[in-house]
Amino acid sequence: MAKLDLFPEGKLPITLARLCHQLIEHHGDFADTAIIGIQPRGVFVARRIHLLLSELLPDMTIPYGELDVTFFRDDIRLRDTPISPNSTHIDFYIEGKKVILIDDVLYTGRTVRSALDAMLAFGRPQRVELLTLVKRRRVQELPIAASYAGIEVDTLHSERVVVALAEAGGEDKVYLIS
Repeated sequence: MAKLDLFPEGKLPITLARLCHQLIEHHGDFADTAIIGIQPRGVFVARRIHLLLSELLPDMTIPYGELDVTFFRDDIRLRDTPISPNSTHIDFYIEGKKVILIDDVLYTGRTVRSALDAMLAFGRPQRVELLTLVKRRRVQELPIAASYAGIEVDTLHSERVVVALAEAGGEDKVYLIS
């Protein structure tokens, strides 16, 4: 089994800072903009992005939420064992807001499609953008595109991307495992 480090020493903080600066460039004062992390692993990236934005823009308050998409997945009935849902924490309406949806890896697009469905319980957003730490190319099943991506990687279905961030008990490493 081959393991490729996608963010060699020091590259991950630089990439996260770049993504934050891209968000600032496109959203300016973040008026009517909210950040929503997709459970389970997207929330760790979303928390980090939200924290960095708060440090870069100390006078701004950007609404932040976490969204569980378990029961909105189209493959939930295909699993042999039941899956445990995570929790949703969104204490604001997204009606008319610009939403930055954040996940760790864009793979087939099915999780993002599920998130779009799940978000409708909180209102109809004006616009939704996707930020992902890793965009896997050549394996997407749905026409979902990331507005912001930390890195794009050519992958096969048989390969895995593992994101281990300190917030999740990891060590800030991102690997492609063949």
